[in-house]
Amino acid sequence: MSKPVLKTVDLPDTQLQYLHYPGNGPAVIMLHATGFVPWLWHPIAKSLNQKHSLEIIAPYFCDHRDTDPEEGGFHWALLAEDLYRMISQLNITNPHLIGHSMGAVVASLSHTVYQLSARTMILIEPIFLPDPIYNQVITVDQHPLAGKSIRRKNYWKDSDEAYEYLRSKALFRNWDDEILSLYISHGMIPQSNGGLALTCSPRREAALFMGGMHHNPWPLLEKIQCPTLIIEGGNSENQQVIDLQKATKMIPDAAYHLVENAGHLVPMEYPEKCLNIFASFIINGLIF
Repeated sequence: MSKPVLKTVDLPDTQLQYLHYPGNGPAVIMLHATGFVPWLWHPIAKSLNQKHSLEIIAPYFCDHRDTDPEEGGFHWALLAEDLYRMISQLNITNPHLIGHSMGAVVASLSHTVYQLSARTMILIEPIFLPDPIYNQVITVDQHPLAGKSIRRKNYWKDSDEAYEYLRSKALFRNWDDEILSLYISHGMIPQSNGGLALTCSPRREAALFMGGMHHNPWPLLEKIQCPTLIIEGGNSENQQVIDLQKATKMIPDAAYHLVENAGHLVPMEYPEKCLNIFASFIINGLIF
């Protein structure tokens, strides 16, 4: 289908929104990066759905729980539990899991901690921080990403101003045009007094970043029980602190793929390349 249906699933103590692309094939769960929205998967999700009849489900992880960045934030293990409960509630069995950044860690935690069965996992730039970091207690201001996100610009007078601003920033400079337009359309919301603000507010984004400090994923990697592909951006700044080739070696059945010239936000910069890699791995079990 050309556009997904926005749906809501009831969990025991909250509700979770997701985009749904109905299909006759196996389900693919696509988990977005910290502070972003599931609509950014749309060009890839649409093609996987139309060309391969895969059912696509892309949940929105930002504001379905009240969390405080100064009180530990939104724990990623809780997101992983919410994902497990969502998949169970929807009666989906053995899906493919695709996660980017935070979403990649949530996928791996849901699979290993909550025993969410998966056909395959594709982990794009997972935030597997160095071991010692998980033993630290720091404030929002001390966290290199939460401290920046909580001070993010959060108002633009219109979409044109938002576009010009985003294109001027290194983080968004190399984004695919369609995905940047989707971010402005769905990652920002009109304000009652005019203008646009972020759908996932700076404070909620900071809470998500803080929540990644509480559960060390490294001891769990050897427990991953499905074929796994780890994707890294060739120009990602995370290479300085995150060793994804080491992570690949720790997973029993895993492969590593480097996307040349890409930064941390690989799917936003190279959606067509990601689509080919995803389809090759999911459909044929091959590394593109």
